[in-house]
Order: sequence, then structure tokens, then C-alpha cells
Amino acid sequence: MNRILWTARNSLALKVILSTVILSLGVVWITGSALNSQLSSGIREVNLNSAIVEARSTIFTADYRFLLAQGEDEAIVQKVVDDVISSATTITLNENTREVVFIRSPSNSMEINYEVASNYLDPLTIPESLSERVRKSEDTVWQYTTMRYLQGVNVPGLAIGQKVQIPNAGQYEMYIVFSLANEEKTLNLIQTYLLIAGFILLVLITMITWVVLRQVVRPVREAARIATKFTSGDFRQRMKVTSQDEISRLGHAFNEMAQSLEQQIARLENLSRVQQRFVSDVSHELRTPLTTLRMASEVISDSREDFDPIVARSTELLVAQLDRFERLLEDLLEVSRFDAEVAVLEAVDFDLVQLVNRCVEDLALVAKERKTQIYVKTVEPTIMIKADIRRVERILRNLFANAIDHAEETQIDVTIVASERDVAVGVRDYGIGLDETSLTRVFDRFWRADPSRARTRGGTGLGLSIALEDARLHNGELEAWGRPGRGAHFVVTLPRKTWESIEGRLISLQPEDYKA
Repeated sequence: MNRILWTARNSLALKVILSTVILSLGVVWITGSALNSQLSSGIREVNLNSAIVEARSTIFTADYRFLLAQGEDEAIVQKVVDDVISSATTITLNENTREVVFIRSPSNSMEINYEVASNYLDPLTIPESLSERVRKSEDTVWQYTTMRYLQGVNVPGLAIGQKVQIPNAGQYEMYIVFSLANEEKTLNLIQTYLLIAGFILLVLITMITWVVLRQVVRPVREAARIATKFTSGDFRQRMKVTSQDEISRLGHAFNEMAQSLEQQIARLENLSRVQQRFVSDVSHELRTPLTTLRMASEVISDSREDFDPIVARSTELLVAQLDRFERLLEDLLEVSRFDAEVAVLEAVDFDLVQLVNRCVEDLALVAKERKTQIYVKTVEPTIMIKADIRRVERILRNLFANAIDHAEETQIDVTIVASERDVAVGVRDYGIGLDETSLTRVFDRFWRADPSRARTRGGTGLGLSIALEDARLHNGELEAWGRPGRGAHFVVTLPRKTWESIEGRLISLQPEDYKA
């Protein structure tokens, strides 16, 4: 049952069919019940009227014969009673069984007793309530009852009674009891046919609903299938349109949308390829003149002591800007490799703790200039991993340099945690921090939280973006947290072995020292 309900929730066709079946079942049940009630009432009313007319005629005939037998002896009166019973119980093949019951009224004190019930019918078949009503009424009275035979057979029946005067015996109650067995069979037959007709109608409604749904749901399923193809990159699929109805108009609109999407995506892919090619070509082409400029700047820089102070300072600025230009070209080349999906890992075994300490030592002078200091905390003195050491080092240097730029003369805490399969490094600063808008864009290329500050410190806006790509190339993840004025926290999580996936997060992204 649960499986059916789950399937119904996920299938439009089954949902509509179940709804239709349930509603149709209710309509068929109400209609069938009303029809059965009307038919039953009609049949019972016809049988009741016919039985009353017949009973009145029989009782009138018996009363007339008893009147004619006034003054006769007991044997003749008994014969009249027997004849009345015989004529009343004589039926044809198409009639219901009829029985006759004579019951002496309680006020009758005559010694002669003509109480009798035909065909071994139990006199208790006549309800006491009906007997009381007969004694109080001058007309025929009726009531539904159960015909009980002494042989143990019970049949539904209708008892109709009236008072009669038997010669030399006083007042009696005469009852004509009609069997309703045939009527019950007729009603049962009607109920059976109504149930069969209701079931057939329900099946037909279900089949009609299914046929209609196939015409409506099939195009929807086809559209869903084509949309799934679109998500996998196949934009050549189209819906087949063979008619001019509403579904066909939906198909035409869907195909037009698909064609427009295909054209737009093709245009964007072409633009992306051109852009990637342009960045790659420009980066490569600039390396040759950059190398020449680098050689020339080194020659000039070696002789700067002989220059005028202003020229010497210009020489230092030239070398610094060439260094910055070279770093930008290297970042652009790396970005082009990621875009072209040609970046590869050169995995080796190395000690992550040693690599972190080396990066911290290399940046110690820069940190001192910014009046900050980096503290490293590790649970193990040695943590061996197998990864691309060049890319992992680049991730760490980018995170450390970013923390130094934004520490605002506060300390920087580096935490190293490892498990059997994963390793994580957290870099926490207590500087200007990041707002929610910045957190959503901090890994975007060329994006800077404070462009003016970043430019004075020589940032390219690609460091964190490249760090994220390097982490994901290892099947790892780089995440950021920050609050304005409360600092920032960057956590990189990597698998300890190449090509494996990380199982979880070893360091909580929200620092323990932060309270919301």
C-alpha cells in the first residue's frame, strides 16, 4: 500500500487515475444505493398493496361463509374452517406461499376451539403487537414478520389479519401470512446486478481515464525526457508534433524554446572558447617580451647605485611591477589550464606540517611588515599525504597572503587537523572580515572586497579562485566564513590519498571563538 501511495505521489497518471477511481466509486455507490432503495421500495409497495387486497378478499369470503354456517353443528363449521384454509393456501407456480392462522381472541370464553395454523406454521409467527392492533381495529392490519415453521425453517413474511366471527365459537383473529421469499430473491438479484453494473462502469471509467491520460501525459513525459537530455548536454532532441490541439501548441513552444536555448548555449560556448583562447594566447605571447623586459630591468637594477635617486627609485618600481606582471601572467595561464580542463595532478608523498611551516617562514617578513604574526597549531608533528605539492603550496600561500592582507595588525591562527582519510587546514584572521555578499563572491575571479586596498598591495584577484580550483582538483573543498569586524576563517579539506574523496569536514567553518 505504501509503495502504491509513493508511486502515486510521483506519477501524474496514477494520481489522476486513483483520484478518478475514488470519486467514481463514491458516485457509483451513492447512485447504486439510491437506485436500489427506490427499486426495493417500489417492489415492496406493489407486493404490499397486492397482498392487502388479496387478504381482504380472502377474509371477506371466509367471513361470508361463516355467516352462512350460522346454526350448523360443529362438524359443518369445522369443515367450513378447513375449506377456508384450503382455498386460501392454494397457490399457483407464480405466487408466493400463503399460510392461514386462526387465533382465538383473549375475550372468547367458548369451549369449542378452532385455533389452527396451516402447514405446521408456528402460531408465534404472529407478533403480539400485531394481534393487539387486530383486536382494536375493525379493518385489516398488517405487519412484516418471520414465518417460523415447526420443521425449523424460517422465511421472511407479511402477516395481514382481521377479526372474524366463527359460528358457535365466538370471536377469532384470522391472519393471512404471505411468504416474501420470492421478493427477497428479486431484491438480491437486483443488488447483484447493480454491483456488477457498478463494477463494470468503474472499470470503463478507469479505462477511459487511462486512454485520455495517455493522450495528455505522453507529451508531458516526452517533454520531461527531452529536458533531461538537455541537462546532459544533448540539445538536438525535439518533441514530435502531429496535431493542431493545445498539446501540439505546447510542443511547438517547447521546440522553439529548445532551439533558442541551443543557439544561446552554442553562442556562449563559442564566446567562452574565444575568451579562453584569447587569455591563453595573450598570456603566452606576453611571456617573450616580459622575459626581455625582465632581463633589461635586471641590467638597469644592477646599475641603480650610479643613477640619480629619482631614477633609482623608478628602477625599483619597474622591477616590482614586472614581478607583479609576471605573477598575473602565471595566474592567467593557470586559469586557462583549468578552463581547458588540462590541469593535471603530479602527486608525491610529503609532510603537510613541514610544508605549512615553510610557507609561514617564507611569508614571515611580509607578515612583520603588516605588524602581524602567524601561529601554527597541529595535533600531530608529522602528517603525510599524497598530493600535488606545488598546488597544495599555492593554496596555502594564497590563504596566508590573503589573511596577512586583511588581518589589520592582529594575529593569524593556522590549525592543522588530520584523520585516517582526510586532512584539513584552517586559516583564521581577526581583521576586517567579510559580509554575506562578499562570502558569495569571495572565490570569483578578479573580485576584490576592497578594490583600492587590493590594488595597493598588488593582488590580482585570482588567488582564491585558483586555490579553490586546486582544492577541487584534489577532490577536496575550500570554504570561507566571515563577519564584518570579526575576521574571516578559510578551511581547506583534502583527501590524504590522490583521487579519493573527502568523507566530511574535520574543522568547523564557524570558529569556536565566535558567538552569534
